[in-house]
Amino acid sequence: MRIRSSVFACFCLILEVLGIALFLRGFFPVPIKSSFSSKSKLSDVPPEPFTGRSLNSSKVPDALFKRVVIVLIDALREDFVFGPNGRKYMPYIRHLVERGSTHSFVAKARPPTVTMPRIKALTTGSIPGFIDVVMNLNSPVLLEDNLIWQAKTAGKRMVFYGDDTWVKLFPKHFMEYDGTTSFFVSDYTEVDNNVTRHLDSTLKRDDWDILILHYLGLDHIGHISGPHSSLIQPKLMEMDDILKKIHGSLILKEAEGALPYLLVLCGDHGMSETGSHGGSSEHEVNTPLVLISPAFKKKVGMEKPSTVEQVDLTPTLALGLGLPISQNSVGRLIQPVVEEASLRDQLRFLHLNGHQLSYLLKDSMPAYEKEEGYEQFRVAEKSHGNWVKLVVEGNTSEVLTNIGKKVFKQYLEALRAMSAALSKQLGKYDMYSMVVGMVLVFQLLLLLLLAMPEALSSASEVDLPVSSALLSLPFYLLCLLLSSVHVLVCTSAESSCYFCSLSWGLVFGAVALSSALLCILVSMAARRGAKPPGKSPSHGGVSGGWSLSELDILLLVGTAGHTLSLSASSFVEEEHQVWYFLLNTLCLVVFQDVCRKYFRERRANIGSFEDEAYLLPSNEGDALASPLADLGVTDAGSEKWLALATPPLTLACCRLLRSLNQTGVQWAHLPDLGHWLNSLEHKMVLSLFAALSLALIYFLVQRRCSWVSKIALALGLLGVYSYRAAVGNVVFPWHHGGGNMSKGTVEARFVYIFVLGILFTGSKDLLRSQVITADARLKSRGLWEIYSGVVLLVALLFRAHNLPVLCCCLLVQTLMAQFIWKKLHYDAAQTTIMHYWFGQAFFYFQGNSNSIATVDISVGFVGLESYVEAPAFFLTALSTYAGPLLWAAHLVCYLSSEKRQSSLFSPAPWVMIEGAHWINTKASPRRGQEVNGVWAGVVQT
Repeated sequence: MRIRSSVFACFCLILEVLGIALFLRGFFPVPIKSSFSSKSKLSDVPPEPFTGRSLNSSKVPDALFKRVVIVLIDALREDFVFGPNGRKYMPYIRHLVERGSTHSFVAKARPPTVTMPRIKALTTGSIPGFIDVVMNLNSPVLLEDNLIWQAKTAGKRMVFYGDDTWVKLFPKHFMEYDGTTSFFVSDYTEVDNNVTRHLDSTLKRDDWDILILHYLGLDHIGHISGPHSSLIQPKLMEMDDILKKIHGSLILKEAEGALPYLLVLCGDHGMSETGSHGGSSEHEVNTPLVLISPAFKKKVGMEKPSTVEQVDLTPTLALGLGLPISQNSVGRLIQPVVEEASLRDQLRFLHLNGHQLSYLLKDSMPAYEKEEGYEQFRVAEKSHGNWVKLVVEGNTSEVLTNIGKKVFKQYLEALRAMSAALSKQLGKYDMYSMVVGMVLVFQLLLLLLLAMPEALSSASEVDLPVSSALLSLPFYLLCLLLSSVHVLVCTSAESSCYFCSLSWGLVFGAVALSSALLCILVSMAARRGAKPPGKSPSHGGVSGGWSLSELDILLLVGTAGHTLSLSASSFVEEEHQVWYFLLNTLCLVVFQDVCRKYFRERRANIGSFEDEAYLLPSNEGDALASPLADLGVTDAGSEKWLALATPPLTLACCRLLRSLNQTGVQWAHLPDLGHWLNSLEHKMVLSLFAALSLALIYFLVQRRCSWVSKIALALGLLGVYSYRAAVGNVVFPWHHGGGNMSKGTVEARFVYIFVLGILFTGSKDLLRSQVITADARLKSRGLWEIYSGVVLLVALLFRAHNLPVLCCCLLVQTLMAQFIWKKLHYDAAQTTIMHYWFGQAFFYFQGNSNSIATVDISVGFVGLESYVEAPAFFLTALSTYAGPLLWAAHLVCYLSSEKRQSSLFSPAPWVMIEGAHWINTKASPRRGQEVNGVWAGVVQT
């Protein structure tokens, strides 16, 4: 069956998306949810164990606190409070931690360390999934049982100021609120002032029970300049003064005989060494949790804070306010908070927490009775009942106290085990769905690799042996085998599996598709073995059998091997190492091909014509190259040495870029050249690097542009440097400070104008070539101008220390295009895969990784004065994937240029050999033919 390349590409794309979706469905487990649709109520609270006919048997203990103030500082790292710089950053809070009535903890946040999932964790006690990262951009109403809903139902009056994510999650829950946008990261002053301005009036009032303040300024500073910025200390001292004001107001309003207040200082997540968050590094997951209340004992010195889970705050606040615990909470009570209560109340608190966890355990695990924590809870509950019975009977012996303490320890062990078991559920992958999705993706990848030479040929058609595959016996045997495997896996699986829950029609369709793809792959591989493509001798082609060169084998094995490596989490975390290895190996193989071309033994007779003419590229600049170079038409010597220097120079660029940005997970914290350049004492060095990079970018890009675009590109790159100087990354030699800084908004918009101008010029030429006149030269120029406009936009978005990445990207593209792909006459399939490899490697050279913590969201606001969702999302995505995008765009421009030049110089119908023999090249199925034992190649004229 012959189908067009575009149809084949769409078919593969749709199936690839389905395979990836199935893999992700198994890779990201569904968060644990209770099966009860309604929320917890006070009437649902279980009775105290074995209390007989006591009237207060099912009553929740009285609230421990009258008022609660929660100050959540976005991206607050634990070392900002407990670290060596804690006394300098937050002196008042550090004094309270060391000498005040406080309890201090390191609260561990579970990935993803993004604001909206962390707010959900703090209010529901559950552990959100990675799907919440997407929802973070547009937070929906939280319908799940949560602390805010429980407080509103109980009549608590709540006031909120800060991140408007809370307002979106809990609409109509707050008596008074004022939300500020969390996405405009360029602002780190007004976003906090809009919260603080309400404090004086609110603290004077008595008409609220819970006050929540969410400050965003620290997080914004981290995104802009990182955790070691000079802006960090002033911001933390500002937060310290605010906490001092709140604490002083609470002390003044404290009345004798009334319940005490509780002041909570916490962070939703931490901050990585690059200033971002979202991953699982220590600095991102470790946040400070400081609880301040006169109900606690005073400290006598600095103690090392113990570690708790961030979700433990939810049941602690619920019980401290006399509220039911949220149904889906996996947290456990922070015991020191209730240590001043009576032993009976402490046991009651632990029993309520254990009862809630045991019911959630029943809903989420079929074999819950075998869980160690569940058994421990039942034993502790029974011992608790016996202890309460003795207390009700009036027993007050010391033995009874010891029994109570023993029950207390049993409850703590049971809560720890049940909470760990529930949290562990999130780490269990749906392996069967992952394997099915990965097999489908791998089959399609092999199909693309085998069909790529046909798909990229001039015919633009792919011959798929569909009929022979569907009518073959192996197809039906494979269907039976895979169906049997499906039944076996689904009947023996201990946990639920998404693929097993699908209808049999969908499952059989997937089985038939996988079987058909396997049969088609075998048929295409056998056909390729029987009919080898015409490879050049320099590429290792042989007559008969498989005609694969070392380069072909590397590209096939490397691409397939990388796909298989993604099945291991360690390879996913450190994927950049795979691409660095593959790219270095590719450069060595290309260097081998260059050496074969220029240093093989030259023949004295016309037999050497075979080598030179076959490698001859069909373009304007090289039309008279190779065998005519000996006549002095071209400088073959300099061409040879430039071609030989290209692979080593590419290796040198790659090694330099590896040192520029540490990435991955294991070693991302190590210092790199980027950190060195961004330090204040090396700003002049960074300025010099940035200026040289921008100059070289202009030199490499302007060659194929019209004179109008060249001027716009030069002014645009000058605007890029001006923007970086305005935001303080680099300096102008004549700039002495003291002027009003525009924060780069004017300069960035200046660059945007030239970007739009270049894109308009290129689009105009491209449309003219398609609609008005079929001018291939005009089309090629239009594509290159659009490419140069994208380069200018990327230069604006890249941080100053990353401009050498863009410069090296363009340099490698130019050298490879001029001296490798053209001179060695690599086909479209080989060139495409090499572009893909380079694009993936440059994604990591930028400092990106498979962790969302490396996404630089500050670039989404370059040139913007307020948050606008569509431009912010576009700019962030463009900056993140600039490497793959630039290499994909270069591939389109390069193939279009090669196609145009090939059409300008078609093979001559007759070629004379030695002045005596004329060969009809159109009659020959190959690029030349043998005459009198001598091989004659095609000469372009």
